[in-house]
Amino acid sequence: MSVWAALKQRWLLYHLGLPEFAPMFGPTPADEWVSLDCETTGLDAQRDEIIAIGAVRIQGNRVLSSQRLELLVKPEKKNLTAAAVKIHGLREQDLAQGLDIDTAMRRLLHFIGPRPLVGYYLEFDVALINRAIFPMLGLRLPQPKIEISSLYYDWKQRQLPPYQQGAAIDLRLDTLMQDLGLPQRPAHNALNDAVMAALAFLKLRSLLAD
Repeated sequence: MSVWAALKQRWLLYHLGLPEFAPMFGPTPADEWVSLDCETTGLDAQRDEIIAIGAVRIQGNRVLSSQRLELLVKPEKKNLTAAAVKIHGLREQDLAQGLDIDTAMRRLLHFIGPRPLVGYYLEFDVALINRAIFPMLGLRLPQPKIEISSLYYDWKQRQLPPYQQGAAIDLRLDTLMQDLGLPQRPAHNALNDAVMAALAFLKLRSLLAD
């Protein structure tokens, strides 16, 4: 670890609101990641809420399906739109016995630990998670974040002749999975999407290394 990285880590730990989460700032396990997906009440990162979380650990070249996390979260506000229900199928009555957001975040953070995060359009999910954990921790997620749509874009661009470099690429998850020859699960289920992102990550990691 560089001197700058060590100083940054000490600063983050000093400002950490709950010491129980200090392991998040520890050494990153070799060849381990967590693939993550959230379902939400809508698509506004500043207003909408997380209602489902799916996560699965990756180790080496394997998706560890036995090491997974699947949570339902009861939203604090009644802002579950009909459009969102149509996408993920989760209704208010389905979430009535869900966890409160603080409990869900505690379980998620312990599951992630110091592992880098993998996901499909991960930036949106991370924004909502950061909004939820900041009041507890005083900090945001410190882990490196790997976006599979970016990996896929890079891989596709490599295959294009020079005069086509920069061409638009279809980054939809179903397109990506089909193109990579990977099995698909019903989409817009948090755990299913996390598993598909994990499979895509491993395949793309291998392709980009060749």
